[in-house]
Amino acid sequence: MTSQTDIAAVIQQTPLVDTHEHMRGEESYLEECPDILGQLFQNYVPADLFVAGASKEALDKLLDSSDPDVAARFAPVQEAWARVQHTGYGEAVSIIASDLYGIEELTPDSIAAAQEKNTGFLQPGERLRLLRDEANLDHIQTDAFTIQVTPDRSGPDFFFYDISWAEMCSGKPNHEEIAKHTGLEVSDLTSLRRVMETIFQEFSTPAIAVKSQHAYNRTLRWQERSDAEAAKALDIYLRDGEAIDETARLTLGDWCWARGVELCIEHDLPMKLHTGYYAGHSRMPVDYIRSGNLCPLLAKYPDARFVLMHIAYPYTEELVALAKHYPNVYADLCWAWSINPYSSMEFVRRFIHAAPANKLFLFGGDTGYPGAALAYAKQARTWFTRAMQAEISEGLLTEKQAIDLARRFMHDNQYECFRVEKKKEVLRAAVT
Repeated sequence: MTSQTDIAAVIQQTPLVDTHEHMRGEESYLEECPDILGQLFQNYVPADLFVAGASKEALDKLLDSSDPDVAARFAPVQEAWARVQHTGYGEAVSIIASDLYGIEELTPDSIAAAQEKNTGFLQPGERLRLLRDEANLDHIQTDAFTIQVTPDRSGPDFFFYDISWAEMCSGKPNHEEIAKHTGLEVSDLTSLRRVMETIFQEFSTPAIAVKSQHAYNRTLRWQERSDAEAAKALDIYLRDGEAIDETARLTLGDWCWARGVELCIEHDLPMKLHTGYYAGHSRMPVDYIRSGNLCPLLAKYPDARFVLMHIAYPYTEELVALAKHYPNVYADLCWAWSINPYSSMEFVRRFIHAAPANKLFLFGGDTGYPGAALAYAKQARTWFTRAMQAEISEGLLTEKQAIDLARRFMHDNQYECFRVEKKKEVLRAAVT
């Protein structure tokens, strides 16, 4: 006889590795000083609210913290909120409301009454406490949209950062950022290659991974490009800047992408790639986002470690197949639980019975504020518990097997892929 409560307890108690955030730094978070509506709604739910009928003006007002009347700011979106409260995004907002503010039903009056509690979440060190102690996260990995990575003194062995490769993969290397962080300029292909090598020499040691979300502005389909083709494309970019034509941009982006993968191999870093669903609304060219577009790249670089993010939703079955087929592919449920928790639960169950157990990462919040990450982590634990209890109840896993898998998916797989223990040692030493 198996006990579902044992697997539930293990899932609650196991420190959860958070593989993806856009978490504000300590100073930025305190300077932004989000009010209660910012804490509740400055995440992904505005897209659902807009699709449900809220106007852009109402959403702008909702998040305008210069107006202290939080009740009046929420009232215009209250009807849209009623329509989205059961989506994954809506469920996460409800968790923030109940866990941080004691609000059981969001209304203008309940929000106004709870606003005074917000000050307590805007104190030095509170960001770390919420994430580490309340959310029970082992550490978080943040994409801060920059090539520079340095130790975070507010929690050096807790806050990890990615090197951003998005602009490189997009075929638009950022001259200003390159000059700021490397002291170098891009004038030809040789100097661009030198810039890339310098970025990794300077920042790969503290970095946890390299990250790119270029699927937002180009296809994930990769082609091998010669140095001569890339040099010609770079000349066009240096001449035309943002007006570079699409053919040249893709050529340069593919070349930069490949050089980034090679440097990841050299410096023992995984490469994280956004696949699947877009944030926002009203613009999602679905032919860009399929993880299957990556097959030529996966085959070209068998020694790289590719972390394919967001379970490529809605192309989830395709990602299961890639993780099953390619030794160098890992599937990451970051953000997926809030996009569609039911599909994510089913994804975990399908993955268990198709792909090797070391290939799945359970969680990343993909948020900017600690309260949202806490809520998204709770959401992930709840739905993951449902998935594993179902596996036990249906006799597909023993309780021990389910517990072993839970620890793998929540913690152990990430430690292995990202060399977490080694990185923690490096970052601790860097600030002593």
